[in-house]
Amino acid sequence: MTNSIREIEGMEVIFIIGSNTKETHPVIANRMIKAYRKGAKIIVADPRTVPMVKFAEVFLKLRPGTDIALLNSMAHVIVKEGLQNDAFIREKTEGFEAWKNSLEEFTPAKAEQITGVPKADIIKAAKMYGGSRKAGIFYTMGITQHTCGTDNVRTIANLATLTGNIGREFTGVNPLRGQNNVQGASDAACLPNVYPGYQKVDLPEVRRKFEQAWGVPLPPKRGLYATEMMNAAVDGSLKALYIMGENPILTDPNQHHTIKALENLEFLVVQDIFMTETARHAHVVLPAACSFEKEGTFSNTERRVQRVRRAVSPPGEARDDLSIIMELSTAMGYPMDYRSPEQVLEEFGRLWPALAGITYDRIKSRGIAWPCPTKDHPGTEFLYKDGFAKKVPFVPIAYNPPDEVVCENYPFVLTTGRNLFQYHSGSMSRRVGAIEEHAGEAYVELNPADGGKLGIANGEMVKVSSRRGDVEIKARFTRRVSEGTVFIPMHYREAAANVLTNDALDPDVMIPEFKVCAVEIVPLEKKAAKEVTASAK
Repeated sequence: MTNSIREIEGMEVIFIIGSNTKETHPVIANRMIKAYRKGAKIIVADPRTVPMVKFAEVFLKLRPGTDIALLNSMAHVIVKEGLQNDAFIREKTEGFEAWKNSLEEFTPAKAEQITGVPKADIIKAAKMYGGSRKAGIFYTMGITQHTCGTDNVRTIANLATLTGNIGREFTGVNPLRGQNNVQGASDAACLPNVYPGYQKVDLPEVRRKFEQAWGVPLPPKRGLYATEMMNAAVDGSLKALYIMGENPILTDPNQHHTIKALENLEFLVVQDIFMTETARHAHVVLPAACSFEKEGTFSNTERRVQRVRRAVSPPGEARDDLSIIMELSTAMGYPMDYRSPEQVLEEFGRLWPALAGITYDRIKSRGIAWPCPTKDHPGTEFLYKDGFAKKVPFVPIAYNPPDEVVCENYPFVLTTGRNLFQYHSGSMSRRVGAIEEHAGEAYVELNPADGGKLGIANGEMVKVSSRRGDVEIKARFTRRVSEGTVFIPMHYREAAANVLTNDALDPDVMIPEFKVCAVEIVPLEKKAAKEVTASAK
């Protein structure tokens, strides 16, 4: 997040796009509801009628994968209405005129044709966001998990830049992190193209700095993204894989492809707190400690570095991640002898100035948000207060349809996500009896009108098929989804959504298109009859 959680309550306009905030980030949602009760206006853009719609002034129920057309159209309206922040554009940006010209085709009428959102609602939302100088945008994987995910984010940045809703209190572009310490993992370079602090591996001066600090030569080019690793395992160019705290058999797209990749490896190590679906394929499983069983720091969605303290000892042979990594590294020829996680944080601060001022002593009772360059710095609630390193470019973004669109054989659009009660691949939450009793059954959300056309009853078992596979699952009728769109939560191994999802990738960051694929839905009886007929032929 460019801005802090605290600031949400001071915003005039909150624009939520591609985020089921009430169910997947309930703490953030509660702040938004507090802001609403203080008079803030909320805009929600989503393919489903998610719970935050209850508080929305405008609900933009768009077709999955059409975010760019919607956002460009909103920018089109803001420019036509003269609501842009001219002083900000003049002083802090570049490329405005060329970008403005690229918006001409994105009239509200054209956007309505693409997105399905009435043009009057597009205009209303644009005027609301463009007319405020205390407006924040919030998004999650409904924006990023597309073949155009990078362009979706750039289009959001264009909108914030157009209005100058960045670099000030109560504004910002705020991606909400999906899992505990994802921000910290990214900061610490759990990415293939950067060293800690997002310092590029392909910059010689950066590489030299880390070579001196670590005392070893380092490769001059980036490694593989996670999705590239699976493809490399399938073709045999990747021989071994070490997976920590991930369950890709349930969380990666095209599950059959993922299983094929893991089974083709010569050596697979999985480090986790439970025996997950992925761990069952491992040659070696390293039992890890959970967050309440270890010391260290986590960084939350607002960049706040916070202490984690051990409350109980790890069970059995489980050990904290740092001790496992140190022993493995030493056995492989690079001795690591950190005395504690605190020493790792100190090294982090020496190599990344944004963390230089954060120490265990300073975060004993409350975390500090980076950048925090010195020991007397209070931390940074919102970014770019003192301006930008260089002028912010406007980037023209074209709209292209999703990689996979509906056809006669696959007439429905499937989108996937989470629900309130389960968490991610369910490796933790599905072990809780009370949760399973309440929300332990897989389902596909289907508009009642579509159910009627298909001759399906509410609660009936159906088969959902894509070009990659099929699952048997219970139909749940709801008007949360529009006709022609269906939704399956990702948590349920017995009807895994990612058997169906498309493994087409964003070309920039290699994120798969989890949020859009084409599927067929039939009652189990009809599917069985079709299979018998086909086998007879």
